[in-house]
Order: sequence, then C-alpha cells, then structure tokens
Amino acid sequence: MSYGNEQYTDSSSDFTEYWIDLFLGIKGNEYFCDIDDDYIRDRFNLTGLNSEVGKLPTLVDIITDMVDIESQPEEVRNEMEQNARVLYGLIHARYILTQRGLNKMFEKYKNGDFGYCPRVNCHLHPLLPIGLTDQPRMLAVKLYCAKCEDLYNPKSGRHSVVDGAYFGTSFPAMFFQNFPHAVPTHNKETYVPKVFGFKVHEYSKLDRWRCLQRQKLEKRLQDQGIEISNTNGGFVDASKQDS
Repeated sequence: MSYGNEQYTDSSSDFTEYWIDLFLGIKGNEYFCDIDDDYIRDRFNLTGLNSEVGKLPTLVDIITDMVDIESQPEEVRNEMEQNARVLYGLIHARYILTQRGLNKMFEKYKNGDFGYCPRVNCHLHPLLPIGLTDQPRMLAVKLYCAKCEDLYNPKSGRHSVVDGAYFGTSFPAMFFQNFPHAVPTHNKETYVPKVFGFKVHEYSKLDRWRCLQRQKLEKRLQDQGIEISNTNGGFVDASKQDS
C-alpha cells in the first residue's frame, strides 16, 4: 500500500487519496486526529524530532504529499513509510496541545471515539488517550477516565500497540484545563462485597475509612470556601448521579 499522493480512477470519477487520510483510515489509528499541513511544515514544530527519525524533510514531504516514493525500491519505500508514521505520531503529541488540536480531540471525546470507562459506577464516562512517558518506543497508550481518575488498557488489540508517546503525558491535564466544563463530578458510590446481603467485614472497614477520608477532604475544601457539591471536579452523591 502506498501513502504517497496517488491518483485512483474508477468508472465514475477521479479522486486523490492523501497520506494523512490513508493513515487515519488504518484500523488501530482511530485515536489520532488529522494534523493541519501548515503545522507539519512549520519547522519550529519539528524542533528536536530529527533525533528520533532521520531524513526529516523527506518524511515531511511524504506526509504532506509533496513527494511520490513509488519509484523507490520496496525495502526503502517501506522504511520511509514506517518512519513517516512515527514522525506523524510524534508531531501529533505536540499538535493536540494546541487549540486547534484540542478542539479536534474534544469532538472525538464527545463522540466516544476513545471508548468508555469499564468501571460500572462511572456509567460509561468517555475516556482520553494518555502516554505514560513522552519517550517513543517505550510504552503503549493507556486510557484515562477523569471520573474515577484511573487508567485502563484499550480493549482492542490494535489500539493496545499504539505508542503512548504519540499522545504524551500532558494531554488529559491540558484537555480539561482548556475545557473545564468537561471536568466531571466524582461519584461517591463504591462497591462493597456482600455475603447473603451482609457486607464483608474487612471490606466494610475499608469502605468506612474511605468515607471518613473523603469527609475530611470535603470539610477542608468547604472551610476554604471551595464549592464541591454537584460542580465540575467536585463530588456528587450516588442518589443524585445521572445514570
């Protein structure tokens, strides 16, 4: 498969398939958004990336459809295409911290493109991709739930091999800083195991300890005049939680 600028003709029309469109169409790349060509061609946005991939100008030309690599030997072409994908991912981690990138990721977040939290008490709250390191080729992408503030592995095997550095460690924090209205309330509801309807003693003690710690935290925040009830980033009782 080629990712250069190619013309495909059918019986009804001529059309062009672009590298970015083909990249985003690959199964497993659903977490990525499309990056503006102008951002990719701006050398300032590529600072330091030449240490991760070689032949940076050529790779930029491949991504922005300025060069056709079909004439290259297959081995060379495959290597260039693979490096172009790596470069796109590294640029993507920077782009999604810009306003335009955040807006695009917000639309994907609203559409549930990153999946939903598997925790029952989060009631299918949408997730965000996050990297555990900014260094490429280290760790795969994880999914962050802002409601329970925990991380999860992607369900699909195709997503579980995507490099976490293509999203970076700062993305969720920047996302909610930019969209404070999207910060969810935290559900107080927790599951306590029961035997014949009675709470298991050790779990019951742990649940009481959690409630006590939360009450202390709520009191400290209230003493400081911070609103915490049914507000973004605050707490909401299970009885008031939208199902």
